[in-house]
Amino acid sequence: MKIIIDTHIFLWALAEPSKIEKSKLERLRLMSNTIYVSAITVTELMIKSSIGKLDIDFDVIEVINASGFEQLDFTAADALKLKEMPFHHKDPFDRMLIAQAQENNFFLMSDDSKFSMYECKLI
Repeated sequence: MKIIIDTHIFLWALAEPSKIEKSKLERLRLMSNTIYVSAITVTELMIKSSIGKLDIDFDVIEVINASGFEQLDFTAADALKLKEMPFHHKDPFDRMLIAQAQENNFFLMSDDSKFSMYECKLI
């Protein structure tokens, strides 16, 4: 199974795995699954760090690689999905993650209830 994780799931997996629902945590740990951290998540973290909303005092790329997660680039084809998406959710980072999951037919792991308003495979 190919799974893109939402930004909060990535941060929880690093620092507070107890916040992740047990069934989701099991999927993150299952070696047969490929867990992706999107370039969108890295973008969100860097923007929020630069404006003082988050304190990111580690090399995100190093941590992704050390964690066993895979990096996933955001492509032009992913971006094209945004044009046809309804605006159930105003957060541009979340909308891009949803579009990316839809375009690549990947699962998306999040605790954000608004994600269920979209046609995507949620965990």
